[in-house]
Amino acid sequence: MRTATRIIALAFPALLSVTAALAQTGATTGAKDGGAAASTAVAAGSAQAASSAKPAASASAAAAPTASSTAVAAAPTASGEMSGATYTVRLRDLEARVDELKDQIRRSHTRLALLSDTIMSNGAAGSRTEINFHNEMSSAFRLVRALFVLDGAVQYNRQDDSGALADQKDIPIYSGSISPGDHSVQAKLTFQGNGFGVFTYLRGYKFDVQSSHSFTAVEGKTLALTATAYEKGGVTTPLNERPNMEWKEKVQALGAGSAVAAPAAGGATK
Repeated sequence: MRTATRIIALAFPALLSVTAALAQTGATTGAKDGGAAASTAVAAGSAQAASSAKPAASASAAAAPTASSTAVAAAPTASGEMSGATYTVRLRDLEARVDELKDQIRRSHTRLALLSDTIMSNGAAGSRTEINFHNEMSSAFRLVRALFVLDGAVQYNRQDDSGALADQKDIPIYSGSISPGDHSVQAKLTFQGNGFGVFTYLRGYKFDVQSSHSFTAVEGKTLALTATAYEKGGVTTPLNERPNMEWKEKVQALGAGSAVAAPAAGGATK
């Protein structure tokens, strides 16, 4: 029993020494492992930071050419040049305007051609009218006023109390070109009574004669129209019923010298 106790007493310090040594060894090993882990973590963090820094640097490097390329692309626009798309659009617009201008020119040529044909046709043919007045009234009726209107336009208008108008037995009214077709002429004559001796009372009377006539101008023809003032009836016919007017027409070829007689469209009119 005493022997066992001595053995335990001797072995216990050794056991304590071994235990302490083992504990110290474990602490050292743990410290070493912890340091290595810390070193590994630091290294990993450094590597991650480096890898993160590289893409950022790459992005910055990539952004720099883009900015420079944008500046290069913007430079031609700022200097007044245009892009290919803008040039194409403007070119198409110019072509459309040119085509429209060509159409307008063609239409103008067509209108000018039609107008030229019309002018040439009228110049080659056309028609002509000559209107004259012939006075066959006796000296008892003195013409003091004569008015002639062709298609609404006054062609002759004269008033004279001196007797000069009455002395003209033939008065030209109108002579010139006229469009083919229907036309009308109106005449208004004023006569003053004229007498001597016992017939001096006639000077206080005036007689008006109004008459109109319609005619047709023919293409390529000349129409000679004569308005004649005459006295109708006889000695027993009242003075106010004697003055009258009649119309006569003569048709001839345009430019020809001989005339062809034609009946008047209307009879004598008072």
